[in-house]
Amino acid sequence: MLKEVCVENFAMIPEKIAKGAGRIELCDNLSAGGTTVSHGVALKAIEYCHSKDIKVMSMVRPRGGKFIYSIEEIEIMKHDLLHLKQLGTDGVVFGCLDHTGWIDEAAMAALLELAEGVEITFHMAFDQIKPGKQLDAIDWLVKQGVHRILTHGGPLDFGIEHHLSRLKEFIDYAAGRIIILPGGGITRNNLLSITTVLNVSEVHGTRIVD
Repeated sequence: MLKEVCVENFAMIPEKIAKGAGRIELCDNLSAGGTTVSHGVALKAIEYCHSKDIKVMSMVRPRGGKFIYSIEEIEIMKHDLLHLKQLGTDGVVFGCLDHTGWIDEAAMAALLELAEGVEITFHMAFDQIKPGKQLDAIDWLVKQGVHRILTHGGPLDFGIEHHLSRLKEFIDYAAGRIIILPGGGITRNNLLSITTVLNVSEVHGTRIVD
């Protein structure tokens, strides 16, 4: 079981790896849902993780809030993505939506082109896509070569246990074409029960190794 631990800044990374983190999602401002870290944090975190043979997935998000971005914000994301690649990140984590509750295909296409050569996770913006379009979104992301989708399975107002049937639907529909990465509220205490139901090999959270 690969445990991807979401870590804010560098300070907790050594402890999380020592406790069993198999991959790090690197971000800042967890209270806002995660944003892009500074140059110094990214540099030191990637260096340290690679010294422990641990991959780093770096958040590319210029601010908290909605996942509908302006032209200027997309340009910021492009620069940040290229910068993180230059620093040696193993993957990037991002997601862009439009005002209709669908993927911002143009913004995603531009970012995906720049992300070539590293792993790509479409993050929890997926949970803001209209439910009736989420299976279509899986198909679209598969076609674009995205590696995984990070999803809570439904609104964060409810614990992940309430969304297991929906997550199972995503996993069954994806059928191995893309990794469905469950996250949001998975802890060391409920990890076994959730992974038993979902039959997944990767999980994501801030407390899964505590």
